[in-house]
Amino acid sequence: MIWSASQHLSGLAFLLKKPLKSFIRPAVGIQALALLFCLCASAGLFSPCASAQSTDDALLTGWLNAQTNIQTWEADFVQTRTLKSLTQPLTATGHVWFAAPNRFRWEITKPSHTIAVRQATQMLVLYPKLKYGERYALDSDKAKDWKDTLALLDAGFPRSREQVESRFRILSQSTTNGLHEITLQPKAEAARRIMPQIKIGFDAANFSLRSTELQFADGSTMQNVFTNAILNPRIEESVFNPEIGLDWKMTEPFKGK
Repeated sequence: MIWSASQHLSGLAFLLKKPLKSFIRPAVGIQALALLFCLCASAGLFSPCASAQSTDDALLTGWLNAQTNIQTWEADFVQTRTLKSLTQPLTATGHVWFAAPNRFRWEITKPSHTIAVRQATQMLVLYPKLKYGERYALDSDKAKDWKDTLALLDAGFPRSREQVESRFRILSQSTTNGLHEITLQPKAEAARRIMPQIKIGFDAANFSLRSTELQFADGSTMQNVFTNAILNPRIEESVFNPEIGLDWKMTEPFKGK
């Protein structure tokens, strides 16, 4: 993802229900951006015994090798946000599209319609019902405070062990009921202050992505569970270039800061 997007958006402000601008300080907007599409992976073997380590290594190698075949990907998702201040988790549903190396669209359809699109040089967060949107330049000096976190998005689907190891430390790995889960810690301090841990789950048999879970500094979490995934579908360019009408109000939160 979208990413998806976190977003964690402070759960994507829970899942993009509030304009991202209001969460940029203190860096909660970074969380939102990172969750939008955290389809990043790990590599590293820190299991307690040699046999478990060997199994983990084989699964990771198989999964990383499978990523090189991915040019496009899409799936439905259920996103669950757990906050210490709430007794019940918050949920949202939607669809995510990805195109190598780093474009994505993360669209929440329920409970409220929100779209986050990662393009080559900018990210858009759109609220169609309000005809309102925000632009975040990814190549601007104004964005320096969250570039380390945006690097998590740039990883997209990892292409090599080296790419993963340059950005993450592996904290743990486990396999339960055919699901292999890896817990990662971002190496970049700026990203780690926002998102101390990322958990990625993939199918141990066919290496398809099944889930991601982001843990934030305040102890809250956001989990994405993916279903109905399609590998290498044809994705129209319009998916990553949504139409914005002349009657929309667009803002650039970083501009002029």
